[in-house]
Amino acid sequence: MFPFIMIVSALVFFDSSLHEKIIAFLRRFLSPLSALLGPLSRKRTNNKPFVIKYQKVIIPVLVIFFTIQLVLPWRYLAYPGELFWTEEGYRFSWRVMLMEKMGNTQFKIVDGSGQSFYVQNDDFLTSFQEKQMSFQPDFILEYAHFLGDHYSSQGYKDVKVYVDCYAALNGRTSRRLVDPKANLYQIKDSFQHKDWLLPLEDEIKGL
Repeated sequence: MFPFIMIVSALVFFDSSLHEKIIAFLRRFLSPLSALLGPLSRKRTNNKPFVIKYQKVIIPVLVIFFTIQLVLPWRYLAYPGELFWTEEGYRFSWRVMLMEKMGNTQFKIVDGSGQSFYVQNDDFLTSFQEKQMSFQPDFILEYAHFLGDHYSSQGYKDVKVYVDCYAALNGRTSRRLVDPKANLYQIKDSFQHKDWLLPLEDEIKGL
């Protein structure tokens, strides 16, 4: 949807004569519809005044809707750290085309006996899924829980899931994103700060 909005918005940079032609075309295109609906609207107006039904419900709903649209994008201010690194409150935060991020993950499974092994991600994910998962913390946690559930169902006891994860943000050198000592399988996803993420230790200015 965003590309189409930008394409239409580009019309403001054209000469005003083009705008006049577009308006004239729309008038010709809509005139048959207007002629068809005109008698119906006049008949309805003559019978009784126009009244908006459910006005007492519509106004509060609109107020709540626009409040959410205006306030929710600022929720990232409630979290510490760099937004583009932790991605806490990133979605629906009016940030478009400002981040280039790549990652690499290697998951380690440890059972109750101390036996451990590494996971081949391509056994469970497509290349695109693995690419998207590798730098997005919520996807990393979701995938860790999937692995924990999978290997628990295979008969492994007291499963722990660790990840060795590196990410590169906006041309910076790759650095650890996730604490390698954190057992992701016991961490529940929530709106609280993800303290199992390591800080960027750098500042992104102007954003």
